Amino acid sequence: MIPLFLYFPDHFELSKHMNRKLYLIAALFATQQAVAQIPEDALRMSWNVPSGSARSQAIGGAMGSLGGEITNLWVNPAGLGFYKTSELVLSPGFTLARSKGSFRETDASADGLNRFNLGASGLVFGFSDKYSKWTSKSFSIGVNRVANFAGTFHYKGTNDYSSFSEPLANEFFNYYSGVKDANPSLTNKSIIDMAINNQSLSLQTRMGLYTYLLDVDNNNTVFSRAEDLGVVNQEKTVITKGGITELALGFASNMDDKLYLGLGIGIPIVNYERTSTFTESDPTAAVNDFNYATYQEEFTSKGVGVNAKLGLIFKPVERLRLGVAVHSPSLYALKDQTTAKMVTDVDELFGAGKGLDSVTSTYLNNGSDPVFKYDLVSPWKFLVSGSYVLNEVEDVSRQRGFISADIEYVTYGSSRFNEAEDNGEAEYFKQVTEAVKQTYKGAFNFRVGGELKFNTIMTRLGFAYYGNPYEDKELKAHRMNVSGGLGYRDKGIFIDLTYVHSLNKDVDFPYRVDAPRANTYATIKDNSGNIMLTFGIKL
Repeated sequence: MIPLFLYFPDHFELSKHMNRKLYLIAALFATQQAVAQIPEDALRMSWNVPSGSARSQAIGGAMGSLGGEITNLWVNPAGLGFYKTSELVLSPGFTLARSKGSFRETDASADGLNRFNLGASGLVFGFSDKYSKWTSKSFSIGVNRVANFAGTFHYKGTNDYSSFSEPLANEFFNYYSGVKDANPSLTNKSIIDMAINNQSLSLQTRMGLYTYLLDVDNNNTVFSRAEDLGVVNQEKTVITKGGITELALGFASNMDDKLYLGLGIGIPIVNYERTSTFTESDPTAAVNDFNYATYQEEFTSKGVGVNAKLGLIFKPVERLRLGVAVHSPSLYALKDQTTAKMVTDVDELFGAGKGLDSVTSTYLNNGSDPVFKYDLVSPWKFLVSGSYVLNEVEDVSRQRGFISADIEYVTYGSSRFNEAEDNGEAEYFKQVTEAVKQTYKGAFNFRVGGELKFNTIMTRLGFAYYGNPYEDKELKAHRMNVSGGLGYRDKGIFIDLTYVHSLNKDVDFPYRVDAPRANTYATIKDNSGNIMLTFGIKL
């Protein structure tokens, strides 16, 4: 049997840096062949803070029972039933983002990333019917950015526990053992050449072999030159762009200004881009057959989906409004593409100035980068809400403000992956779905806000908290927004201006090792500001 090669010490006492539960995900990384989906893809599509109009953002997004807002299309479509006239709304915005990463007791900051975005915009058509118990009906069509992927983060640290190349060497060890046992006469070079051209192995492992990051010594021992050091400097930078823009249609009806029912259909359009660079390097200046290895990846995911929303708002008394809404899962058809490059410098292994080698995914995939098609089912969302309106009367010009709050529950662990084509990948997607169930849990989100009205001028404040979706209690994450804004309404024209400050915390795994070894991860904190302007006119 070929000796195993774990050179890094087992520092299991560093529990604050490790996650011991995600073994199935590590296995997925090690065994993935022609597919590239992982549980993080499901979370990216579901754990987000939707945009809206400037008014809704100013009150923390607490629109579940308030009504009379185009943002109700994406929160509770029953709120459209409050419309008895028509209006046109446009909501441009601008985001300013910064982040800090903490990894292996080292902090690092990323450059700021600024982006324009579009909040809730569209048309609402309201109709009164004094001859029916359904006193008014409304129809709306709109567009909204329900997820904003624009961001960047960076972290670095010194790691004496594990290496990016460890799971790659493990995968090659298993392959090498099987081939060598079956064909003892094959040389190590022949087996390495076979592995480089074998697409059943992961792309990163084949890249590591091509650039001599992974190798076999004269004693038939599989090893990684980075692991052989025992301690490495590690650094990762990620830049993301795009978002999910949802086109929505909504219909609502109002019974005697007491009961409001609504239905919405959404068509989310996905456009996600990620550029990531991970570098592992020798912390010393010694010449020891390894200087550094860098893995660069450009990943895109595009597609379209469909979902439905049902809502109800009830006014038991004039000043109180109660709301309930259910959001069905979005059914996505997605297409992913990955372009990657690995560069390894093995010092003077082949002579002075001859240790640098590189390879691309295109070269190892017969001149083209693979495209993966699959289906994704996002989580369910359940919403209950309440609002108290100050001086509630039908004439909105005499209303003096409100306080509104939402409680939302999202079933993050219910996301499912399915193969889009009958190409033998069903079992893999089943494993990814099982990993999602083990990794994520349902979580509550809370939103609260209020408005005070002074004739034509309004002031608003809001707060929103999106809970931790991770099953593992060691992983701490949340999204939190604090917001405020001003509004102007007069003679059928309204203008709202809002600032939202976001304080978010999440984790990132640079790679995953094989069980029973624990995984190390970085804590990511980002602060971002979003300026939103909404202009509307009554038609």
